[in-house]
Amino acid sequence: MNTTESQAQSVEKFDVAILGAGMAGGMLGAVLARNGVKVLLIDAGTHPRFAVGESTIPYTSSMTRIIAERYQVPEIEPLASFKGVTEKVAPMSGRKQNFGFVYHKEGQAQDPEQINQLVVPEWQRTETHLFRQDVDAYLFNLAVSYGAVPKVGTKISDIEVFPEHGVLLRSDKGEEYHASYLVDGSGFRSPVADAFGLREKPTRAKTHSRTLFTHMVGVTPFDDTTAARSHKQPSPWHHGTLHHVFDGGWLWVIPFDNHDGALNTLCSVGLTLDERVFPPQPGVSPQEEFEAFLERFPAIAEQFESATAVRPWVATGRLQYSSSRTVGDRYCLTAHAAGFIDALYSRGLTNTLEVVNSLAWRLIEASKDGDWSTERFAYIDELQQGLLDIHDDLVYCSFVGFRDYDLWNAVSRVWESTSILPTVTIDKAYRTYMATRDEQVFRDLEKRDVPGLPALVGQDISRLLGFARGICQQVDAGTLDPKEASAQLFEHLQQSAFLPAPFELGSPENRCFEATPAIIQAAVAWAGTDAAPANIASLFGA
Repeated sequence: MNTTESQAQSVEKFDVAILGAGMAGGMLGAVLARNGVKVLLIDAGTHPRFAVGESTIPYTSSMTRIIAERYQVPEIEPLASFKGVTEKVAPMSGRKQNFGFVYHKEGQAQDPEQINQLVVPEWQRTETHLFRQDVDAYLFNLAVSYGAVPKVGTKISDIEVFPEHGVLLRSDKGEEYHASYLVDGSGFRSPVADAFGLREKPTRAKTHSRTLFTHMVGVTPFDDTTAARSHKQPSPWHHGTLHHVFDGGWLWVIPFDNHDGALNTLCSVGLTLDERVFPPQPGVSPQEEFEAFLERFPAIAEQFESATAVRPWVATGRLQYSSSRTVGDRYCLTAHAAGFIDALYSRGLTNTLEVVNSLAWRLIEASKDGDWSTERFAYIDELQQGLLDIHDDLVYCSFVGFRDYDLWNAVSRVWESTSILPTVTIDKAYRTYMATRDEQVFRDLEKRDVPGLPALVGQDISRLLGFARGICQQVDAGTLDPKEASAQLFEHLQQSAFLPAPFELGSPENRCFEATPAIIQAAVAWAGTDAAPANIASLFGA
């Protein structure tokens, strides 16, 4: 045994050290500490602090509910609903009753027929615009209350891994910490990725985008603007997450003041651009770039006539990065430490919770039996790489689709397919678990044919996504006209037997989809016919 190994064994030893006390680190820390794991929670900063990644989706909330129940952490359950969040966690948050998309052409009036909306059925649930500084602090405090040891304001400068003994961490102040296992949930500047050269250079991601974002006050609800007065979408734009989409990018508008009794006048705003189409201009500030963008899109500009940023704009370079592997001897990268594509479709939180759910039980068992082998955690790497690639395909296809509304209209149905059916899958697993209390129900969710997608729908969705990717690559290469690409993609959607017929996702005219009770009843009836494949029928059956 060398001197360093001897030092590693002489300092206080934790079962798991977590780098990063954001949403991923805080929730994982709470789950582990609640289940008897000795946790060290390290963060270079402190709470509360500004963060984006504010919009939940039904899959995220369903996974939140699973984690709370599976690991017996009841304080996490309120995060699964708007009511729970605003009453028990973060009252400054907003509601989310829809995903809204408004298509724009530079310098032109907005065509009221070129809109899309996926409504979150209010009779089923209400999603949330999370005020992240409060949510992240809540989860961090929860982890500490369950016994996680906090080390904030602590920057890790050196990492040593000893396969037989664990991990030795050194801070820039010379402090040393020893753990059996290291989870890095810190983000892009991952100390573990840097220490072991894990970043893919160049990244394998097909998507290209950069972003600038801030919080603002005085943002006019889009429903009150001239362009929106002739829109006929089922849910007000202001009641959900609004995406203004255009050739080369998209703009998010996430209000926190969109419900009765709202306490927060802020609105999260972010402009995301293909950096090859819209490269950053030297000497131009993010505020100036945003103002120049609004001049080119007057229908969007009206929403921001009275808006003021309340904090400095943040501007990034290219957003996409990936890792050659996310699991190694005694360590795992999670969430944004592992990789990132784009904020489009709000899948960041979803991917984070997927990983927390699958990683937590492995860490809990390892803390009991001492098996910290890389093989035990191999599935986590497969999962994270799959989640990244699926999101990359979706966003890449979307950016290509933004070039032409008809193609975007078709691509949006591919996204709806990847959103709706996986949520139905895990909701059924949750109901089964609540009826049986059989842990194997959740273990079986990991038996996947396609990493990153639930087994019952994974292959079907993967084939659809692969077809869409191929079509969009042809458009990208200039070998296929966007209108023809749209026609081919809609035809493929219409012929996809796994998509419930009552949903009409293959109909170009069905631009706004709301799963009303009548449509759900029709889907259940369809599932009982010979037209429904057996795997899909089982999702809608009793």
